[in-house]
Amino acid sequence: MEVAANCSLRVKRPLLDPRFEGYKLSLEPLPCYQLELDAAVAEVKLRDDQYTLEHMHAFGMYNYLHCDSWYQDSVYYIDSLGRIMNLTVMLDTALGKPREVFRLPTDLTTYDNRLCASMHFTSSTWVTLSDGTGRLYVIGTGERGNSASEKWEIVFNEELGNPFIIIHSISLLKAEGHSIATLLLRIEKEELDMKGSGFYVSLEWVTVSKKNKDNVKYEITKRDILRGKSVPHYAAIEPNGNGLMIISYKSFKFIPVSQEFEENTDKDVSEKNKVKPLYYWQQTEDDLTVTIQLPEDITKEDIQVAFLPDHISIVLKNLQVLEGKLYSSIDHESSTWIIKENNSLEISLIKKNEGLPWPEVVVNDKQGEFIRDPAQCAAIAERLMHLTSDELVNLGGNQYLFSVTVDPKEMPCFCLRHDVDALLWHPRSSTGEDMWEHIATFNALGYVQASKRDKKFFTCAPNYSYAALCECIRHVFIYRQPAPMPTVLYNRKEGRHVGQVAKQQVASLETNDPILGFQATNERLFVLTTKNLFLIKVNTEN
Repeated sequence: MEVAANCSLRVKRPLLDPRFEGYKLSLEPLPCYQLELDAAVAEVKLRDDQYTLEHMHAFGMYNYLHCDSWYQDSVYYIDSLGRIMNLTVMLDTALGKPREVFRLPTDLTTYDNRLCASMHFTSSTWVTLSDGTGRLYVIGTGERGNSASEKWEIVFNEELGNPFIIIHSISLLKAEGHSIATLLLRIEKEELDMKGSGFYVSLEWVTVSKKNKDNVKYEITKRDILRGKSVPHYAAIEPNGNGLMIISYKSFKFIPVSQEFEENTDKDVSEKNKVKPLYYWQQTEDDLTVTIQLPEDITKEDIQVAFLPDHISIVLKNLQVLEGKLYSSIDHESSTWIIKENNSLEISLIKKNEGLPWPEVVVNDKQGEFIRDPAQCAAIAERLMHLTSDELVNLGGNQYLFSVTVDPKEMPCFCLRHDVDALLWHPRSSTGEDMWEHIATFNALGYVQASKRDKKFFTCAPNYSYAALCECIRHVFIYRQPAPMPTVLYNRKEGRHVGQVAKQQVASLETNDPILGFQATNERLFVLTTKNLFLIKVNTEN
């Protein structure tokens, strides 16, 4: 498996607007339609043992509303009765009730340790589905939306181990037969990891194939596993099925299934050979505490600790033991150090950006070990049930914002913050400088979204005409691309005429139920709550 290295994101300057003046709040009402659901959405809340930020990112913030990118304005959700319900909009003023298209064969209420059911629209006639118990379904649907040919039938149904969610799938039709490749995500317990979080993230790449036309049975022909320590923001299978593209804070290691046993038997040896950490560290929302065990004969005069806003230096007996760039800025004037009674050096770093979790103290330094406080983890999980994490994860210095399917035959696009703007990138199945193409810009949206402390979901229209985000409850914010004004305005400050204005609009839903799903099409926004499905008309098709 090849790894992309030394590739840069090439910004297309013509797509940037350095003279963008900001969004103007528009009070124009947005048509909003509300449908009451026959049965509640099959929401699965986090258990007490799912207390890490990774559990929250993967399962606690799961989008329960699924958009069928192969058919315009068609969304799906799974209800508490195990039914897959579909709403396809033809006319806003004549909305029908969501219809049942499939029912899960298993009674999900009998499983205590399940995850949320998940699905992905593999092609115009195929769907992959998980019931959240560890079982994978491959379903042939016929031409969805065509009542004469649409019929959901299971062609593959197998237990694959621990529960997982589906994050991507593709359909491959080659000379040797038809295949469905699916990417599954799990967070699993690391039994021998006694000092870290105790969990790791597993991505399983499963290929299900029918070898020839005469063979009607689909079987697993390939299973590969990747492991890492953070939930990826983005993971997709290349359209040709030859590789994966992953955006993640921490790297993933490719492990063929056949090597799992060998890896487990080597763990004891690796633990014995593990080097003792130079320092241990903990953190709260406000500060970090770094502890270094000192030699017995050291005195206060032998210790030199220097703080800068983004840099730290520690010298013991004229020996530089730690020096480098800090993960984030600190209040260097308030940061202190003391010698404890147990002959340890305790350093207190005051965070400049309160509430921002640090994944490391010094950038790229591997000498320390993070000590996780279980009580603190539980408190974080409790808080994040209602708010998204404020953690900033950078890709080449650019914060990841969201992903969106522009063309269902290609990999999903992803949006990154570049300075104040939000730039949309289209990944390609190639290597080199053309691996990612800058295809659209949402002016100043990188800056604007940072002020939305309660944001939950973030997306944009496939034609880039608007971007939208929602809070955990009730509020939806829409940011339109600049459009011509009927009358030309005059900017007195810069002494020039303004012919275009970018509008911001706000919609308030008539419910206090938490938002569980959020999807955008070119014309509409779909918002799913526990008991209702809302439709907001954003654009009128020309």
